[in-house]
Amino acid sequence: MLVKSQIKLIRSLQQKKYRNQHGLFFVEGKKTVQELLDSDFKAHSIYCTAANLFAVSDDILTEISKAELDQISSLKNPNGVLGVFYIPKAKEVDFTDWIVALDAVRDPGNLGTIIRLCDWFGIRNLVCSQMTVDCFNPKVLQATMGSIARVNITYVKLVDFLKVSDMKVYGAFMNGASVYELELPQKGIIILGNEANGISTEVEASVTQKVAIPPYGGKTSESLNVATATAILLHEIRRG
Repeated sequence: MLVKSQIKLIRSLQQKKYRNQHGLFFVEGKKTVQELLDSDFKAHSIYCTAANLFAVSDDILTEISKAELDQISSLKNPNGVLGVFYIPKAKEVDFTDWIVALDAVRDPGNLGTIIRLCDWFGIRNLVCSQMTVDCFNPKVLQATMGSIARVNITYVKLVDFLKVSDMKVYGAFMNGASVYELELPQKGIIILGNEANGISTEVEASVTQKVAIPPYGGKTSESLNVATATAILLHEIRRG
């Protein structure tokens, strides 16, 4: 059974300032909770409407009613499980493989999809500017489908991060060289920019190679969605 203090805490975690204050975040869905339980993430509490779903201690697991889950869920149609986890400390960035960097990506769905794409293509390090949406936002986590457990996400001042790296820096631009005609190295940094404004002028100064995904046919849309662009670029990077 839920008590008022638990409801208040979990509801507060929908806001970034309270996630930072408590050092906690929550995810929903059996698959995502299990993915985090199987990873290095530490569970604070698990709430579910059915018994014996997870092999965790009784002091962590609480069986609740559907009505109680409705009170703490961020979803219109809660799917039976909500887990609260401690926010982990970011690990050091590994420079031995490709790194995806995001410059002020604001949409939670886009960031969640990009995290999932990094997982799919074996990109273990995702570096985000401080203006990028919080990766522990419930909508971001929902879109990752558990991939947050396998991608090291670090928030940095992007300009400073790029200055200390000796890797070649690629940036996604409309006027760049076609990614299909470039010989891509075994490692590097690929930057994708804000949904409306692209890569900022300040970050652009650190880009050593502009890359574009050329359109085909006649009249086309103005640009690709940033997550879609990430998928194409990572495919080309891994295709080698």
